[in-house]
Amino acid sequence: MLALLPLGCRRSSFPDVPPGYREFAYVTNGNSNTVSVLDLVNLRPDRTLRVGDNPTGIAANPRRNEVYAVNTNSGTITVIDAATNTIAATIGVHRQPYFISVDPAGERAYVANSGSNSVSVIDLNRRREIAVVGAGEEPGLARISPDMRSVVVSNRKSGSVSIYSAAAYAQPQAPQQDSPETPQPGPQETSGPPLKLRVAYPGCPGATDIAILPDSSKAFIACSGGHQVMAISLAAAPGSWPARQDPAATSDHLLTLLDVGKTPVHLALKPDGGEVFVSNFGSDSISEIDTWNNQVLGTYMIGNKPVHGIITRDGSTLWVADFGSDLISVYSIEDGQLVTTVHTGSSPDALAFSADEHLLLAADARSGDIAVIRTQGKQGAALFTILPAGSSPNAIAVKAIHAAP
Repeated sequence: MLALLPLGCRRSSFPDVPPGYREFAYVTNGNSNTVSVLDLVNLRPDRTLRVGDNPTGIAANPRRNEVYAVNTNSGTITVIDAATNTIAATIGVHRQPYFISVDPAGERAYVANSGSNSVSVIDLNRRREIAVVGAGEEPGLARISPDMRSVVVSNRKSGSVSIYSAAAYAQPQAPQQDSPETPQPGPQETSGPPLKLRVAYPGCPGATDIAILPDSSKAFIACSGGHQVMAISLAAAPGSWPARQDPAATSDHLLTLLDVGKTPVHLALKPDGGEVFVSNFGSDSISEIDTWNNQVLGTYMIGNKPVHGIITRDGSTLWVADFGSDLISVYSIEDGQLVTTVHTGSSPDALAFSADEHLLLAADARSGDIAVIRTQGKQGAALFTILPAGSSPNAIAVKAIHAAP
């Protein structure tokens, strides 16, 4: 039997947090039409928010206190005010959206509408869709690059990848950070439409997850309908160092297709961008990709039906959710070996770290709860407690709030 802390116990033997510090996890519950808000300072449920029908993806704004839940069957985005944990707005998109990608400036978001074969561009200041462009069949994910120049879209049914140029825009001169109550003036476009298709590449059956390097030079796409990952060189900005070295760098290029395990479903990128780890659901393995040389360094057995991976900020450890065995596998990247496993609830799927990475959260899809794993301790990684969620939790976003001095 596992000894778990009762609900509402404050984290003992963890780093202290400053006065006024708050941190919450937001969990989409697909079959409950809700988002569970969990207090990560006191380790207890905070509240449950009713959102749209079948919420799936969720993302936090990196610049202000907002969280965005994607309601697949409603075709909407719910805006959550993280300062008060209340619903601030609902934004209409199109049919069957699943995920949302927020740009590093916190001003725009991109949503692939699987049922409409399109991508929506959302102005987060004005809280509305400002553009919609066509995509391939059943696009699942639209991810913005760190330099905010490229949007990469995986088209699952057509087995293709679309690359778009995202228009540059000027930031508001005096943005009010962490104050979502009054939307600020939207960013002003400086050139072109919000999205413009540059190129599309076929040959990636079941295209699903996307990883873009920190320098925005390459994208890697999991081809879940087979056993490969597609590597694409993204166009560099005119006048940039890569473009001065090679004029061809201003165009996108298909680099290669890399053989990994069966049914690659998730890509975990090291923070330095040097390696990508692939969760191969169909072969109970992970594959390690050298992103500099576009080579697979190896494929290793990891657990039963690995579905999601996450890497620590220092790049030393990979945590993998083993959907089929109710375990989290802890893999040492430095040593190249499995270190230990940690029990969870039934069918762990999405993973997220707390802000200080002393806690790992795992959404247990079948038991309807969140396993809270202590990542450090005298006995190593261990299940700390389990917090309730709703039916079919499937995504987690974490938002820390620092009180004003």
